[in-house]
Amino acid sequence: MFTTLLQSSYFALFLIIALGFMLGRIQIKGLSLDVSAVIFIALLFGHFGVVIPKELGNFGLVLFIFTIGIQAGPGFFDSFKSKGKVLIVLTLLIVGSASLTGLILKYVVGIDTPSLVGLIAGALTSTPGLAVAIDSTQSSSASIAYGIAYPFGVIGVILFIKLLPKLLRKDMDAEAKALEARRKSKYPPLYPATFLITNEHIFGKSLAQTQLRSMTGAVVSRIKHDGKTVIPTAQTILNEGDMIRAVGNDKSLEQLEILLGERVQNDLPFGSTQELQSLLVTNKEVIGKSLGYLNLQTTFSCTVTRVRRSGIDLSPEPDLILKFGDKLMVAGEKEDIKELGQVFGNDEKRLSDTDFFPIAMGIVLGVLFGKLNLSFSDSFSFSPGLTGGILMVALILSAIGKTGPIIWSMSGSANNLLRQLGLLLFLAEVGTSAGVNLVSTFQESGWTLFGVGIAITVVPMIIAVVFGYFVFKINILDLVGTIAGGMTSTPGLAAADSMTDSTAPSVAYATVYPIAMVFLILFIQFIANLIV
Repeated sequence: MFTTLLQSSYFALFLIIALGFMLGRIQIKGLSLDVSAVIFIALLFGHFGVVIPKELGNFGLVLFIFTIGIQAGPGFFDSFKSKGKVLIVLTLLIVGSASLTGLILKYVVGIDTPSLVGLIAGALTSTPGLAVAIDSTQSSSASIAYGIAYPFGVIGVILFIKLLPKLLRKDMDAEAKALEARRKSKYPPLYPATFLITNEHIFGKSLAQTQLRSMTGAVVSRIKHDGKTVIPTAQTILNEGDMIRAVGNDKSLEQLEILLGERVQNDLPFGSTQELQSLLVTNKEVIGKSLGYLNLQTTFSCTVTRVRRSGIDLSPEPDLILKFGDKLMVAGEKEDIKELGQVFGNDEKRLSDTDFFPIAMGIVLGVLFGKLNLSFSDSFSFSPGLTGGILMVALILSAIGKTGPIIWSMSGSANNLLRQLGLLLFLAEVGTSAGVNLVSTFQESGWTLFGVGIAITVVPMIIAVVFGYFVFKINILDLVGTIAGGMTSTPGLAAADSMTDSTAPSVAYATVYPIAMVFLILFIQFIANLIV
């Protein structure tokens, strides 16, 4: 009866996934395979003749690659604009040296191209890389080689990152404190403060005339005059003895104190008709527009005091572009705020809703783009392929963010669910397909492939340390995050995070991971299509 059940693809599929999760949760000295354990269970099932339909695997592949691209898009393009260019160069060195190491050893020990690209993907623990390797070679050898190289790809990165600070004799806590000080200077926290107007030079002048906003960066949220608290406008007159409530960082509040007078401990409670409320940006019509364009103070008599995005409080500059899911702190009359809430959307339910039209259309565009054949000469042509096409389209759409009424981003929970579902389907299908020839392949060249996989994992990390630490002088926290991201190793990031309370490794990882993923896909496609 059990054998009959295994012939049912849906039963076998979910059994493989369930057993994979059970295996993935087993920890040995803090290490675990996590979701990647599914491919090892699938290899075992495939060895005994269980097969998952290829169409299920392709369905999972397009879901997984598209959601990865949607998630990575903003970080991918933003990283080119920031000071992380050195990290990008280092990432190219990591991925490039991994590919070069594999190519050299291919000719030294005699490895076929499908196995080589599988080894590179496994040594860098890159499931998107595996997807591209399989799509480019149409060979199960890539899956088998991936499975052989993957275990050390996980363990090797973790051990290397754990040992690196000791080898370089660096104090992680001291480095974390120095980085935190620099981070705060870039995104200084915002605080409220109350001021008593005693500077005679501004008596009788309006807020527009004093230019407090442009001169200090602080936002005036309310003013108390003759015992009455009001929401200010540009025409509000400042008088001696008035009290002002403002929001800003330490520097801006210090400048405001110089311009206004004395900082006091008093709070300015709102009147019965006023309030401070947070509003969520969920309306498609305002996404992509700047605060200055919306001109909320003139239109709604409301003042935005801060904007919270991805856990960071941003100062509400006029040129700040609103994004889906931004949370705005707004001061104003209750009726005005209620009306403004309708403009912003302020619908928390929409944050968790999933619009499948952008997903379907994005995948369609990605598949079509992947079919393009770009000819550079008579002897060289390049096609993005299924995975490359979907990934590049998803990256571009995610960076664009919005096209007319279409929002190309999706909520974090929806992205995680679809990405996990796609990954599980893909791993189960390719694992069972590869499992048919697993034993014979390992008997013929398994130990050789395992040794080559170790070299492809270790050599790029050594090169990253040589160039990153000794040439580019990168901070140790940025370095371990860059190594984890460049090796596309989430377990490596977990190891780095366990060594410090600083967010620096995660920031570096997030900066370079999408770059590494794209570079790796391009290198694998290049090797698979051009190297014999």
